[in-house]
Amino acid sequence: MVFKHQSFHEEPPVVEQEFPPEAQLEGAVADALGSVGGVDATGIKVVAEGTTIVLLGSVMYESEVARAEEVARSIAGVTDVRNEVTTGKVA
Repeated sequence: MVFKHQSFHEEPPVVEQEFPPEAQLEGAVADALGSVGGVDATGIKVVAEGTTIVLLGSVMYESEVARAEEVARSIAGVTDVRNEVTTGKVA
């Protein structure tokens, strides 16, 4: 058996980051929201757009909306937070 290096059109493959920075930020914010007090994060979706975090979804109380934003802003690497969380029935 002959071993042949992987190539694509005679060029070696380019390996992208396994965990891009956006995914790391999303994970860090989601983990923080899931473990902090004062927020029921089960109805919140976290999306990273570069270093901006977008919070989507709904919570039961207005105080949870502000707390979710506060937690997201506290994560290292987050430069801005766009908070689109609403109050009402959690989906």
